[in-house]
Amino acid sequence: MGSNSSAVIERRVSARSSGTLLAALGVVAFSFSFPGTVWALDGFGPWSATGVRGVLAAAIAVVALLATRSELPDRADWPALAVVAGGCAIGFPLLTTLALQTSTTAHSAVVIGALPMATAVISALRTRVYPSKVFWAAAGAGAATVIAFTLAQNGGTPTVADLYLFAALLVCAAGYAEGGRLSARLPGWRVIAWGVVLAAPVNVAVSVLALAEEPVELTAKAVAGMAYIAAVSQFGGFVVWYRGMGLIGVAKASQLQLAQPLLTLLWAVLLLGEELTPAVPVTAAIVLACIVVTQRSRAS
Repeated sequence: MGSNSSAVIERRVSARSSGTLLAALGVVAFSFSFPGTVWALDGFGPWSATGVRGVLAAAIAVVALLATRSELPDRADWPALAVVAGGCAIGFPLLTTLALQTSTTAHSAVVIGALPMATAVISALRTRVYPSKVFWAAAGAGAATVIAFTLAQNGGTPTVADLYLFAALLVCAAGYAEGGRLSARLPGWRVIAWGVVLAAPVNVAVSVLALAEEPVELTAKAVAGMAYIAAVSQFGGFVVWYRGMGLIGVAKASQLQLAQPLLTLLWAVLLLGEELTPAVPVTAAIVLACIVVTQRSRAS
């Protein structure tokens, strides 16, 4: 009896460790999304960039689904998949791309700072599984720290792009929450695969209309950026992210994203030449401490 209990505990610990690692890999993958989008905008218009990335991601997803002979999702799963499609495969890519036309990568990272809290709130309301007070306190502190930091980097003055970013935050949080919930019983890669396939008709229509109006120049940056946001930001990153969420829960996995704005700022410096202030290491220490607390706290 004791041996069986120990084995069960070990499996649970192993699953949590694997889930944390996979979710962290997803965060790293997503942290390149804004720089990748900026590169794509070097040769594509905002609508074209959004539509084309969605179409390419859907093509990858279709190949994966056919290769594994995946069955159609249950009828009850389609509403949640529609939220994933609308939030993660259409809304967030389009709104953040429009924002990045007039906003810097550093400023746009503010949406990622608030995303974990929004995801946790929507997940809690949707599943009625409420995290502990310690969890909320640490998550709130981390989100507030990241938001304050990213706003301070841009003088603390809201821009027109903030409207796009706020809307993107809401739709993406809903997509994360629904996708993470489905990933508890479905393979995470299938969740995002069906999501991008469901969004494909809209993205095809957007691509056809936008490519006829927006000039395209296939520069090296544009091609590299498009390849990344289509293959990784729109599909590959979600594969490990949703799997991680399915193993450790939506709320806890979402808190790992508190580190994403700082990673995005780092890539902005290395890839886009943006300046980094001395406040970065202080903010990083606070955010990492909040992540540790959220990961160790238990749901009430």
